[in-house]
Amino acid sequence: MSHACLHCEPRLLVLASSSLGIRRLQARVTLIGNVVRIPEPDLAAARTVYLTRYADSKYWVDFEDFFFYRMDVLDVYYVGGFGVMGWVAASDYLQAQSDPLAEHKSDIMQHMNADHRDALILLAKRFAGIEAQEAEMTSVDRLGFHVRLKTQDGVRGTRIAFLREVRDPAQTREVFVEMVKQARQG
Repeated sequence: MSHACLHCEPRLLVLASSSLGIRRLQARVTLIGNVVRIPEPDLAAARTVYLTRYADSKYWVDFEDFFFYRMDVLDVYYVGGFGVMGWVAASDYLQAQSDPLAEHKSDIMQHMNADHRDALILLAKRFAGIEAQEAEMTSVDRLGFHVRLKTQDGVRGTRIAFLREVRDPAQTREVFVEMVKQARQG
């Protein structure tokens, strides 16, 4: 959207969703609010955060027609997959913290899928009661993970909760090891 449009009409709706999986089954969120330009005293901090995440933008971030904006969220609508949806109070959204595994999610999934598919099959059997011939981790967060399983009856997905909340990759590894030990003990 052009910044000129935002000066005339500051109301904005943003839809964010995962790029993985079947669209109607994906979690997604719609943020509804007003957009304002970030004031001069806050520009340096916004620029630093932006360049940390989008390093290649260093080539245009200082152009005179490049601006930073902030969205003041007024409403949030969450869809957690097919049939799971509802409004989230903007105050709850504003107090929420990002998941501590968000920056490590891809590495954790890649490692588990490359080196521990047998463990994922075992965990699915023990903690979800599903017999599978193949398993692939499709998501992970501080509370658990999702797997796509190939079973005798076809492909299906499930979520498996961690034994306790984790805060970083090291704790995630500890909990996975503990869960696999439990699964092997029966």
